[in-house]
Amino acid sequence: MCEIWTMGEMLVEIMRPNAGMELYVPGEFVGPFPSGAPVIFIDTVARLDHRAGIMGGVGKDDFGKNILDRLKKDGVNTDYVFESANESTAVAFVTYFEDGSRKFIFHIANTPAVCVKDFDIDDIESPKFFHIMGCSLMVSEEFRERIINTAISFAQKGAKISVDPNIRPELLGNRTMDELLEDVLDNCSVILPGIEELKMMTGVDGIDDAVDKLFNYANMEIVALKKGSQGCTVYDRAQKVDCAPYIIDAVDPTGAGDCFDAALLCGLLEDKSLQDCARMAAAAGALNTTKLGPMEGDISVANLDKLIGLES
Repeated sequence: MCEIWTMGEMLVEIMRPNAGMELYVPGEFVGPFPSGAPVIFIDTVARLDHRAGIMGGVGKDDFGKNILDRLKKDGVNTDYVFESANESTAVAFVTYFEDGSRKFIFHIANTPAVCVKDFDIDDIESPKFFHIMGCSLMVSEEFRERIINTAISFAQKGAKISVDPNIRPELLGNRTMDELLEDVLDNCSVILPGIEELKMMTGVDGIDDAVDKLFNYANMEIVALKKGSQGCTVYDRAQKVDCAPYIIDAVDPTGAGDCFDAALLCGLLEDKSLQDCARMAAAAGALNTTKLGPMEGDISVANLDKLIGLES
């Protein structure tokens, strides 16, 4: 059975081809690309030769086929993905700006991407990780509760819970980070925030002090801090290691953080050192930026090893 599982929104992404093109201006788009943070994450796990599975929903339409064909091609288990004949697959429109910021228009509500469906996981054996994306918790309270309850069920089967806060201002609404992540952090073993997310979660400005606060949670084992152009720092209860960013010709930053998550968990499953896990994560994030599209970077074990070897 699969080692790593996730549950969340499955969608296609339709993008402006060049930075600075506003969504309200008539003009060219490219896509559809298979997307959604859980989709990007779990596909990367499979491309790194680990058994991976996803729970979610798509429409029984061409966009749904776009997503499922790609996942199946890359080896992701989609047995727990339902296809709805009555609703269309979710869509996100996105544009980027020269400063690296981005803007989304989501069409997710009332689509299969956030349908509250009760999956029977009795047949799932020996899961190692269940990964939660914060953006998946933002769409509706019902969907949030279903993901958390599923995560707890996986934990009862022996899986560790990993969390990427992955805040989307367009989806957060009036909720706070505390409200969003309550009931999650108590069960979390690995958390992968950005710097601002770390501060928002803890209410602490100093990075090391904020990380220490996360380790107050009994189950917390790893804090992997994504620092963008400054690389990453990965902490466990005994040490912290820094990893510089890999210098690469970036085309599209979409999905880099999701690929980072996947590679770090794969490194942990392979019993690699904390430093090597950080290198794998940083390399996967970098490789994903080399092509247009949220999960189009040429990520593989061989390409990760090559990039890490070149920079070592």
